[in-house]
Amino acid sequence: MTVQTTSPLRTAWSAAGARVARLEPALYALLRIAFATVLFTHGLPKALRIPHGSMQDPMAGSIHLIQNVMGLPFAPQLAFLVMLLETGGALMLAVGIGTRLVALLIVLQMAAISYALGPTWPWLDRGIEFPVLMGFLALYIAARGGGRYALDTRLGLRSKVAAAARSS
Repeated sequence: MTVQTTSPLRTAWSAAGARVARLEPALYALLRIAFATVLFTHGLPKALRIPHGSMQDPMAGSIHLIQNVMGLPFAPQLAFLVMLLETGGALMLAVGIGTRLVALLIVLQMAAISYALGPTWPWLDRGIEFPVLMGFLALYIAARGGGRYALDTRLGLRSKVAAAARSS
């Protein structure tokens, strides 16, 4: 008969894992807020038409990308929608209202940006590294929803929407 003993290291590791697991809802809210903050820092300069990094006018840069690189019509209007998503959508993500829909729209935006900037990978070379990462984070947020600390959860809106979806 063999007796297995648990090492102190394994016990400590398990205890630490249990503590972190209890923090998961708060850590997810922090991830959602950090993601929204990064997105907002790209939308606000477009809204205010102020420099962002090396871009003197990010809104003009977006219009140029949409019109001349992607070849899409209505570039100023599409750039305005991008700005709204990166500002208003980011605020909605941060507080947790309409999280899944906003995150899904961001997935589409990041896919379009990746298409326009590709196939160069490194972000330093104006590549798709950053938009791909943001797109996959948005995809995870779209799948996961707002979480426990989202405003729509706190107000009971999420459960009403889920109930309406199940009944139809």
